[in-house]
Amino acid sequence: MKIASLTALILLVSGCSLKNNLNEPKTPKVDESLESVDSASIRSISDVDAIAFEWRKVDDPRVTGYHFYRANMKKDGTKLKYIDTIENRYATHYVDKDLEPNTKYVYKISAATAGEVESKTTNDYMVSTLPQIEGISFVQAISNLPKQIKIIWRPHPNERVESYKIERSSPETSEWKKLETVKGRLQAEYIDMDLEDNVIYQYRVTALTFDDLESLPSKIVQAQTKPLPDPAFKVNASRDLPRKIALSWQASKSSDVVRYNIYRSSSATSGFSKIHSVGANTFKFEDFINEDGKVYFYKVRAVDKDGLESSEHVNAVMGSTLSKLEKPIITLAQIQGQKAILNWQPGDSRAVSYNVYKTVKEGFFKEKTVKFENINALRFEDKDIARGVEYSYAIQSVDQYGIVSEITSKTELVLPKLKELK
Repeated sequence: MKIASLTALILLVSGCSLKNNLNEPKTPKVDESLESVDSASIRSISDVDAIAFEWRKVDDPRVTGYHFYRANMKKDGTKLKYIDTIENRYATHYVDKDLEPNTKYVYKISAATAGEVESKTTNDYMVSTLPQIEGISFVQAISNLPKQIKIIWRPHPNERVESYKIERSSPETSEWKKLETVKGRLQAEYIDMDLEDNVIYQYRVTALTFDDLESLPSKIVQAQTKPLPDPAFKVNASRDLPRKIALSWQASKSSDVVRYNIYRSSSATSGFSKIHSVGANTFKFEDFINEDGKVYFYKVRAVDKDGLESSEHVNAVMGSTLSKLEKPIITLAQIQGQKAILNWQPGDSRAVSYNVYKTVKEGFFKEKTVKFENINALRFEDKDIARGVEYSYAIQSVDQYGIVSEITSKTELVLPKLKELK
């Protein structure tokens, strides 16, 4: 390829600094009497991103250094640009860095003076950078791990490699995010942690040399994190047991469940806390509660061998302890002859017996209450009464589990005193 004459190029040339502003072009002044660099003496060694040069020094005492010109054949074509000045005429080596891999460049060198004058340039010197280091030959991403993905690869054979760059793209974006630099050429594993459940991620691995060169990226591999276990099915909670709520459910469809966690709350939508765990082959639980008519909401969540727990976003089931009985209804309360008689209706179909509370007023500020239990009839007769004493009676229902109703309001009865004969 023929490069245009240096005098026809618009370049910035200065022998005073190592790097000059390429945005301020200036026509170089060529003194043909100056000794120029021998084109035949130029030798070079290429690397992936750099080219090292060697040449025979110029003996002309007017020379103070050397100007370098370069063109990227792919981008610049034949248009050379001034890139650097070496400010010592005894120097015979130069390294041009930060070049593109596998790219052809053309160079010219001129001998520089202390002023703006320089010698004729050398002939075109064409040289290419080396191709980028080959990528890793084998890489694999391993799926079905809990909240993590394991990436393994074959160590790069190039002994210049000292580490590996791990990158990931997520479901939300196609951009690659650097995760880590793994040190050591023989290191061949990385585990990506704290990932979302049941999500597919993509990875690539790039080898890095000790002088910061990158290999080609590996092929893209993908893997999926382990899904949460399936929940327990058909969870039921009782509403008719005394002071306890019985839960039952069907097994999770996941094969590696090791236990079930039971959560409880007073609200159907929030505030759930774990109250118990049972083994994988247990499908029931009794929650003992020392309160009648207490309502709770429950969730049963499966836990697998890796500690993953089924989703909390499932509908809760409501259970309750057996409620208190309704109070009996007093239909008759009176003194008949020398006894007090009470009649009542059950008030609740669960009632199997009744308690009668008899209160005796013994003084203005003193009274005594007696409890009569296990009354099976709907009638109570009290013959133990005295004339002129105030009595009050109240009734309470009792079911087969010993759960009692509220006590009825008191009914007062008095057997009048006999009139004294005069």
